[in-house]
Amino acid sequence: MRALAASFTLAHVTILRIFRGLLSNRPLMRLLGGEFVSSIGDWLYLVALLIVVYEASNSDPVLLGVVGAARVLPYVLLSIPAGIVADRFDRRLILLVTDVARGVIMLALAWLVAVNGPLWAIVALAVLATCFSCFFGPTIGSYLPSLVRDERELGPANSAWSTLDNLAFVIGPAIGGLLIAFSGLEMAFVLNAISFAAVAVVLWGLPSPPRKAEPASGAETADGGAGRRPGWLAVVRPHARPLAGLAVIDVAAGFVFGGLGVLTVVLAVGQLGAGEEGTGYLNAAIGVGGVIGALGSGAFVVRPGLRVPLVVGSVLLAVGVGFLGLTHSLAPALVAMAVAEAGSLLTEVVSTTIFQRIIPDAVRGRALGTIYTLTTLSYAAGSLVLPIAADAFGMEPVLIACAAIVLVGVGLAALLIGAEGDRAPAAEVVGAAARAAALPVFAGVAGSSIVAAFARATEIDVPAGTVVIRQGDPADRFYVILAGSFLVDQVAAAGGAPVRLRAMGPDEVFGEIGLLTGAPRTATVTADGGGRLLALDAADFLQLVSAGAEVGPRLLALHRGGASGGS
Repeated sequence: MRALAASFTLAHVTILRIFRGLLSNRPLMRLLGGEFVSSIGDWLYLVALLIVVYEASNSDPVLLGVVGAARVLPYVLLSIPAGIVADRFDRRLILLVTDVARGVIMLALAWLVAVNGPLWAIVALAVLATCFSCFFGPTIGSYLPSLVRDERELGPANSAWSTLDNLAFVIGPAIGGLLIAFSGLEMAFVLNAISFAAVAVVLWGLPSPPRKAEPASGAETADGGAGRRPGWLAVVRPHARPLAGLAVIDVAAGFVFGGLGVLTVVLAVGQLGAGEEGTGYLNAAIGVGGVIGALGSGAFVVRPGLRVPLVVGSVLLAVGVGFLGLTHSLAPALVAMAVAEAGSLLTEVVSTTIFQRIIPDAVRGRALGTIYTLTTLSYAAGSLVLPIAADAFGMEPVLIACAAIVLVGVGLAALLIGAEGDRAPAAEVVGAAARAAALPVFAGVAGSSIVAAFARATEIDVPAGTVVIRQGDPADRFYVILAGSFLVDQVAAAGGAPVRLRAMGPDEVFGEIGLLTGAPRTATVTADGGGRLLALDAADFLQLVSAGAEVGPRLLALHRGGASGGS
């Protein structure tokens, strides 16, 4: 036990040393600093835009809903093309062009607000800014890893990015509320334009990594070309009920938060009497609740049964939304908003973990894409329908109805998911994932994501003398040693004798360097005695180590994306 504690302490000391080492990576730190400033500017813009539309429409929540839906729909249409562009062109240049374009749009919006320009022009420019924002997520997620100096920095870099982005989520709306209270709306647009200019200057001085060659086409089918892969619907069909259950709760939560994102200004100005700045404070409460929900979810996702946490998160969301309709004071409303968002994040994380456990890897991308599209559309529908309903029936009954929608949705979801929601990885896998979380390559990645990924991995019994990976072969898997001893040998020059580098034992990992760099295997690993490995496919490993670079969960990304989507 003492040796294990010492090893655990040493691992964390190593991670802290790597985090400190990031400070010497000047290009990476410049990018992170510039994006942090720009993220704060994004939130200033979001708060100001909602207030401008609300005031220009003579406090008409219907028009506010139309604008909210219009700002989300570009993500449905442009997300896939944006990913294609990010893979084919210079990513630094894509970020630079979109930042300059959005900065110009912000200045135009500031001018329109200052001269009381037509509302249609303000809305059109806001939608145009969102179109440019669609290219940000796929591009920054691909560009950031190119600035790390080795694979040890990737996890800490992702963690630093995620931390700064969520910090901006908390403080940006609060600053926006104070700024609007003392300086006027147009200043928020000007400051966002300045933030885009700042990050554009940073990007101008950063390197453009060389493009990697596209993989050869014409890959063989899974059976070596002798037959055809089954269609993705055939693979998903045995899991159709739980997948439908996950879709139901995601769609219900997306619909409610789509409307709530737009109705914050109506709540602040109308029901709560908190003035325009109250919109910023309510959005800041969303950020605080998101942090609480994300931290709390870690205690649930390693449980064997996930239906109960799914229900708990949805009930918290429903209670928070329902109480928002009943209160007329700012302080209780801030608490209710934080509770609603904490519940939403818990529901989001648990739902994602169930999805990762039950849906086969071969079709996971298409299944997730389908749910994501439905969620985005429901978010847009909520942005449109709920403000109209609030105008017709009042805020209180509409928000109470939203709470009921969430409760009905989670009840139906729990029935559809059934016992599939209680499927859990083996205790040995959970333990290996917990220990792997202390490794530098996974720094910044949520423990729930590591557990879910390791649950999809393949356990392999390896007889003595088996060559697991051979120097010079293409990299295809990442390995965690569950039991046994494995030897690492390397041939320094052609025709030379192999040199023993080290021996590895339980809880050690190998195979990540080739996957992260795209280079062939740099050494040969052989089983010294009988052993057992956990093998994670390349796609799952790369998705896992890049998880820390995600801007946030889907609903939060949509809520922010309607503003600007990051810089």
